[in-house]
Amino acid sequence: MNNTNEVVACIDGSRYSEAVCDYAAWLSKGLEVPLTLLHNIEHTTAVDASAQDLSGAIGLGSKGALLDELTVVEAQRSRLLLEQGKFMLNAARERAALAGVESPTLRQRHDGLTESLIELEDNIRVLVLGMRGEDHEREEQHLGSHLESCIRALHRPILVVNNDFQTPKQIMLAYDGSEASGKALQLLLQSQRFALLPIHLVTVGESAADAAVLQTRAMEKLISSGHQVKAATLDGDPGEKLLAYQVENDIDITLMGAFSHTRLREWVLGSLTVKMLLSSNRPLLLLR
Repeated sequence: MNNTNEVVACIDGSRYSEAVCDYAAWLSKGLEVPLTLLHNIEHTTAVDASAQDLSGAIGLGSKGALLDELTVVEAQRSRLLLEQGKFMLNAARERAALAGVESPTLRQRHDGLTESLIELEDNIRVLVLGMRGEDHEREEQHLGSHLESCIRALHRPILVVNNDFQTPKQIMLAYDGSEASGKALQLLLQSQRFALLPIHLVTVGESAADAAVLQTRAMEKLISSGHQVKAATLDGDPGEKLLAYQVENDIDITLMGAFSHTRLREWVLGSLTVKMLLSSNRPLLLLR
């Protein structure tokens, strides 16, 4: 695999796919890296399962014929899913072109989404995916079935899209001084995509003295890199305070570190991040 970094957008038939494409195109242009549009066809064991379920009921002599018929049905299903995926990828390519991204790479893979992304991980600069896939998009009280496993498995920035695209104008960095939030800070410092955007540097759950030390160091770095910075220290429940701040200040994207070892140690897959993912209506950029 080559060392070219790229933005990878996961495209399916969910209502988030257009926004995923739009945010991925926005990142690709700003980071000046290629865009890859990925459609994944999940492997299914429906043939084997159906054969086991039905063959016993209709007699051993029919098992071979039943399996042959189910194999044909599954082949037809796979072909239809492949064609559907190509249609979605071509539509996403046209949408990306309208956003100014020329010739994105189209990929189709037959595997679990997490497994596919692990294989592609070395080449990913930022991963963009919807909050839920098409099979679970109405389950608003739960995370998407692949989202948790992708966050656990990958060590790349993941932008979780949960609403229609709007051009980001303000960024919030939830900063606690951990290694993961330090990586989020470095992303802001090094990425031309965020260079001209005002940054809200927000610390929750630390003493005033500790927060002042953390924020002073981070602010010095951000200001020296040309950012306009507003710092805030909040007391109370981290999830509630961050969500309220996000709404009150019209934050477009929130950057969050993962697996912190401080009071915010539950950034990813703990109560705080789940609450943010389920309750926020603006994208979250997660880093480990």
